[in-house]
Amino acid sequence: MRAIRKADIRRLTTETYKLDGRSLEGVLRRDATDGRLSINGVAIEQWLAGEENKEISLLVIPSESDRPVETQTCNTCGREYTGSSCPYCREVRYRLRGG
Repeated sequence: MRAIRKADIRRLTTETYKLDGRSLEGVLRRDATDGRLSINGVAIEQWLAGEENKEISLLVIPSESDRPVETQTCNTCGREYTGSSCPYCREVRYRLRGG
């Protein structure tokens, strides 16, 4: 697992909370007795029941992947970066907003 991938997942989780969403992190396991899937002991079906009859988006992102992290070129500054956004431009935006 690469630290960049984990950091991107954490950022996405933070954005989920800003959108009044919920996230559940942990190891997905199937119960040997009843065959139900759970994450950290929380049954997936039970966890999703609160969203019944609502339009939702369900994202499944494995924390570990053998796929190499792709290098991208920023459309704003032209620098190469890995991750979901250019760290240089993100820092500049943060600084300009007075954060």
